[in-house]
Formats: sequence, C-alpha cells, structure tokens
Amino acid sequence: MGRDELLRRSLVALAAAVVVTGVATASVRKAVATYVYGILAIAGVLLPDWEFFDRDFSQWLTPMPASRRTAAAAAAEREHDIWKFKPYPLRMTMLATIYGFGLYKWWNYVSS
Repeated sequence: MGRDELLRRSLVALAAAVVVTGVATASVRKAVATYVYGILAIAGVLLPDWEFFDRDFSQWLTPMPASRRTAAAAAAEREHDIWKFKPYPLRMTMLATIYGFGLYKWWNYVSS
C-alpha cells in the first residue's frame, strides 16, 4: 500500500468520523472542527519528507546529500519503506505532544 492508498483510506476514515461526530452532537460546527483537526493530523503525518527527517536530529540543519539514484528508483524504494517509520525518541515525543494536545482540545470542544 503506497502513500496514495494510505491517504485515500485516511480520508475515508475521516469522513466517517465527521459524520459520526455530526450526528452524535447534532452540531455542524463540531463536525467542521473534527474535519479541520483530521485534515491537519493527516497532513502532519503523510506530507513531511520523512527521508529528510529519518536522519539523526543533529543532521536536520544540514542539507541532505544528493543521491545518484534516478527519481524512479528512489520512488520505488520509498514504496517499500512506507511502513519503516523509524521511531526516534525526539520525533515521537514531538508528535505525541502536538497530537495529544490537539486531541485534548478537540475532545473538550466536541464533548461540551
């Protein structure tokens, strides 16, 4: 499953969550808040250049060395590495903090 399929499945799951939220709360504003939070969450996970961020944190401020592979070869290799997410502690802490705070604020808004 490539990034396109993952994006498609994420958007379908988000649409289901928006419908469930809208029906359960009978509020269009809360459904829209769910949609906005979901789109930001999906974009935050799927859009970044993970090849760049898969390096050590100390290397983030230096340019990435140019590879001598063709673009097609690099894309074919990334298709197989889509699930090889390297759980660096700093990245996991940062993602958990950002998404945890966002989920907390979203839940407070929807449950009120």
